[in-house]
Amino acid sequence: MSNALTTHALVLQISTFNELFTFSKMAANSDLMPKDYKGKPENIMIAVQMGSELGLAPMQAIQNIAVINGRPSVWGDAMLALVRGSGKCASVKEYFEGEGDNLRAVCVAKRIDGDEVTGDFSIADAKRANLFGKQGPWQQYTRRMLQMRARGFALRDAFPDVLRGLISGEEAQDIPAEPVDVTPKPSQQRVAPPVDHIALFRTRLEKCPDVACVDSQWSLWQTTIARAQEAGRPISEEVQEAVQDMIADCREELDKKAAEAPVDGVPA
Repeated sequence: MSNALTTHALVLQISTFNELFTFSKMAANSDLMPKDYKGKPENIMIAVQMGSELGLAPMQAIQNIAVINGRPSVWGDAMLALVRGSGKCASVKEYFEGEGDNLRAVCVAKRIDGDEVTGDFSIADAKRANLFGKQGPWQQYTRRMLQMRARGFALRDAFPDVLRGLISGEEAQDIPAEPVDVTPKPSQQRVAPPVDHIALFRTRLEKCPDVACVDSQWSLWQTTIARAQEAGRPISEEVQEAVQDMIADCREELDKKAAEAPVDGVPA
């Protein structure tokens, strides 16, 4: 009898930049994508790349990583799952204590090496941060939001090697976006000279020391294309493809160098 129905091998396996680019464009048009990723292939690329560094499969990354105000973050439940599944966590305990403004959520995270970190967040803390009573989850699910803040603080401090700098999505949502002044200034109303995007990005890529830098250039390139379109000065497809190919080649070269580099402690 065939084992086809009981086999659970991964169907989607992304191994190159071009494969990731193709997947992101396809996924962005899918009705199955979360609304934050719908029509945004650049956000999908960042999420999948971050997920791969955390050990998440592409679809797991899309479901659990959010790009909020341009910053990747991970939802609180996924953050706890990553920590518990890392093999470095001895225990995580969460509870509430106090009343009124002194009501606070507490999270105690302990590593298997014995280190223990406590994070807490109270109603008083939420009021000082102008979060308490804020429209949305802070009004509807106050205790849950307190819990996510305490959890985020404790897990980030106890397991930076697992979370790699990611903050919780719940915390990222409360960080105000920096206002952008779009009022045209007299000097900006003049016709700007054409930009040589190929030369510009070639120079930037030559200075990239690692894959993370190349990925940031890709995100910047997507923003450049969108802004040029909005300004009525679309970038030609030939230039877009040329810059895309440069970024892909640079990323593959750095990936190759990283793979060939000797591991610490192991003779080359």
